Amino acid sequence: MRKFLVPLSSAALISLSMQNAAGAAQPAADASVPSSAAPSSASVTAPPLTLDAALARAMASHPRLRAATYEVEAADGAVQQAALPPNPSLGLEQEDTRRETRTITVMLSQPLEIGGQRAARTALAQRGRDLAQADLDTVRAELRADVVSAFFNALIAQERVTAVQESLRIAGSGADATARRVAAGKLSPIDETRARVAASGARIELRQATSDQLVARHALALATGLDEALIGSLDGRASALPALPDEAQIARRLADAPALRRARLEVERAQAAYELERSRRIPDVTVSLGAKRAQEIGRSQAVIGVSLPIPLFDRNQGAQREALKRRQAAEQLAEAESARLRAEVLGAADELAARVDEVQTLSREVLPGAQEAHVAATRGFELGKFGFLDVLDAQRTWLQARTQLLDALAKAHRAHADLERRLGAPAQQP
Repeated sequence: MRKFLVPLSSAALISLSMQNAAGAAQPAADASVPSSAAPSSASVTAPPLTLDAALARAMASHPRLRAATYEVEAADGAVQQAALPPNPSLGLEQEDTRRETRTITVMLSQPLEIGGQRAARTALAQRGRDLAQADLDTVRAELRADVVSAFFNALIAQERVTAVQESLRIAGSGADATARRVAAGKLSPIDETRARVAASGARIELRQATSDQLVARHALALATGLDEALIGSLDGRASALPALPDEAQIARRLADAPALRRARLEVERAQAAYELERSRRIPDVTVSLGAKRAQEIGRSQAVIGVSLPIPLFDRNQGAQREALKRRQAAEQLAEAESARLRAEVLGAADELAARVDEVQTLSREVLPGAQEAHVAATRGFELGKFGFLDVLDAQRTWLQARTQLLDALAKAHRAHADLERRLGAPAQQP
């Protein structure tokens, strides 16, 4: 569709000498802009949204982050519960129902965990709490990456709409200018047909770009947890390339990546579960203290008792073996996760470097060169040195370079967000 914009842009440039006539054609071109291209009333009144503001909003109140925070608080409750000792029990026994010969015994019994079960149980709950915190860090890193990716997608979509609106403006004025030059016998009638077709194509492209912008804004609202009506124009520079981390930075952040940290915590939790099962091989001792009232002798007697299960058959050996094997499985999974994450991080870093290099090449070499070629072809055509097709080809190359640059910028920002998702957000970032 972009190739149809070429004749219009060229015709508009050729008609610079007819500025008064082109100025009269301008309102018609503006009127051809679909109403969907204009920002909504909410976008007009809402203040511009920056990336930092979008991140702050998401980190402050996004439901996913709040849910992960509640999981950490729930794990705190589990730690508190695990640290509590077992409750004592109060028993009452009566022998005989006749008042003269009955005996009443009141006993207070307290189980004692002599094998270290309480400490092991608390350690296991604490490892669960650490895992919940790691999950919170993972959600925070993923949410940050989602917001960054959605913000730049919406920002680039906004810039696409602006670029297409400019092309449509040139197309509208160029179509009218071409028609007048055809009527004057200076251009072929086929050029007017091309100009009119390209103007229609530009309107269609603007509708598509506007639709893409709305979709990108929907995604941004979802990522930030903001009401879309509160999102105005986006304030940022899509051309601001993300920084490329060096090998030392990647190695340092990879060692503390959320996924890898969680895998290590799984090993620690499995070890804590094994220690708990080992402590349970030693049975609890129950100490009892009470009083016995015998009516026949007419006095109360102290009762002291100790109860200890005999671990003759059940020494918790099956549960110990299960916990041991689960720990070994967790160790292997952590090793596999480390290798997988390293490969993905290195791949993402290479992808980011390639996209940044592509953007730099396009912005420093391709786009300026294409623009210079277009200007030269246009001047040569005005002087009669080049044909009209030469101008069209130069214009097409220039427009394609602009589109390619926007695509490369979008891919670069997505690659950076993907890398940050795996490495986790640095501590100083929101």
